[in-house]
Amino acid sequence: MTQAISMAKKAKVSHKVHEYKHDSSSESYGLEAAEKLGVPKSRVFKTLVVSLENKELAVGIIPVSSMLSMKLLAKSAGAKKATMAPKSDVERSTGYVLGGVSPLGQKRRLKTIIDSSARNNATIYISAGRRGLEIELAPDDLASLVSGVFSEICQ
Repeated sequence: MTQAISMAKKAKVSHKVHEYKHDSSSESYGLEAAEKLGVPKSRVFKTLVVSLENKELAVGIIPVSSMLSMKLLAKSAGAKKATMAPKSDVERSTGYVLGGVSPLGQKRRLKTIIDSSARNNATIYISAGRRGLEIELAPDDLASLVSGVFSEICQ
């Protein structure tokens, strides 16, 4: 069991865990998850960690079929600028490896912005903390668990 699943269970949030055989040659972990689970790409969300201009880290959660807008994420986080965080910073602050970063159960709670399109779905899929493992839950439950806000952050 991962920290993400433990967090959802401890909070007694309704969720389902989905596992699939991860292909290490896959170029997009999120698109692979959608395909292998037979779920529309608009319901599978990826967790991206960015560095704001003051070196603060923040999390953007967006559909796997979309591109993150650094400008919109920075604005939503109350910053002027955002860039993708270095791999070492991501893994150190979250406790997860790239491709398996979950917004749930991170070592340090980071400012979290969820793309508002998540609310178009009764449930969404996010990484459960390792490659090949997804957790399905309601967008509002996710926001509650991570103290996240909804905002348009996709290009």
